[in-house]
Amino acid sequence: MKFTKLERNWVLYDVGNSALVLFNTSVVPIYFNAINQGASAAELVTAWANAQTVASLVVALLMPILGSLADFAGNKIKFFLGAFLTGFVLCLAQAIPMSALPFLVVYVLCTIGLNSSMTFYDAMLTDVTTDDRMDSVSSSGYAWGYIGSCIPFIVCIGLILGGPAVLGLDMLWCVRVSFIIIALWWLVFTLPLVRTYRQRFGKTLGEGATLGTEIAKTFKGLGTTLKSIAKDRQLFIYMIAFFFYIDGVHTVISMATTYGSSLDIDSTQLILALLVTQFVAFPSAIAYGRLAGKYGTLRMILIAVFAYVCIVLFAAFFLQSAFEFWILAIAVGMFQGGIQALSRSYFGKLVPKERANEYYGFFDIFGRYASVMGTFLVATVTSLTGSASYGVLSIGVLLIIGFVLLLKLPDARHEISK
Repeated sequence: MKFTKLERNWVLYDVGNSALVLFNTSVVPIYFNAINQGASAAELVTAWANAQTVASLVVALLMPILGSLADFAGNKIKFFLGAFLTGFVLCLAQAIPMSALPFLVVYVLCTIGLNSSMTFYDAMLTDVTTDDRMDSVSSSGYAWGYIGSCIPFIVCIGLILGGPAVLGLDMLWCVRVSFIIIALWWLVFTLPLVRTYRQRFGKTLGEGATLGTEIAKTFKGLGTTLKSIAKDRQLFIYMIAFFFYIDGVHTVISMATTYGSSLDIDSTQLILALLVTQFVAFPSAIAYGRLAGKYGTLRMILIAVFAYVCIVLFAAFFLQSAFEFWILAIAVGMFQGGIQALSRSYFGKLVPKERANEYYGFFDIFGRYASVMGTFLVATVTSLTGSASYGVLSIGVLLIIGFVLLLKLPDARHEISK
């Protein structure tokens, strides 16, 4: 499918932010472990899970309110830029040498900026394309994000692994320089979207109203939106299902490297395996977009959720060595982009376009709070049992609940009966 200029520039932002997402899920946990010497494996997993929990919870609480304000004509790009610049500056700040706790605080604030920008970015999907092209455009965003993020990642890994051996540089210094490289990459691939984006759908201020009065109305409006969601049976069931199944997806993504590190798997093996995940995810995400058009969006989401149940079981019972981690990384790559892209585009088809940001704010509550629940569950179970494997196993139940709820959707029954 040939993209319009605006669709292409929207996809490019995924290329930019995915570099930081990949770096955060692979190198940053290892860096945190390196500057947090003396902590046990269980303590490291718990600390990292709690950091993810705080970041996700803040975004989940803010997004419905900020999303409602962003829905006013011309506001979406302003809120997007505010979130992006917050994440960008704090990404650069992580290059400053600091101890474990201050670093974790800066990391959490950077993650809040990153994830907030991605919520506004998701809501832009309704402005940049049409319903019939949404699955393909959304999937392409994830696909090109995966493959594009590999370029700065490979440069950073070359610096981190080769700097000490070839140039005699300190490895921690190389990681800090990598934060600067990642931040600049993110900036370069954000600019095209900023220059060309125009908000097509949006709310308008009533006669005599000001933005200040509308802010006061926002909280009442959020209650109205919640009632609208509750009355729309298909949308309501889908959001509840999404709440549960995306928990497993986000938790596996955010905790994979920390979990592998706690099993004493070599950090180089962990990083290289996750790099392979990106290359596998590129064609898989594109294929998912095309298969959704042929077999149905919900059917493909169901397949991905079932695959994640199998991935969690494999991680809990069989993951012991670098070889098993490579298998896990490849399996995640096959389904990660597809389930995220189709979840985003399917939701975009169900909501009113002029209130997309507000609805995506609630979508983000369900997605981010699920991440809070997932990482909190992993941290709690790991702390109580002293075993990270039990923590990983616990999220399988949530995936199964999400799968069962998806089966109750009218679209799912129709697609499965074909």
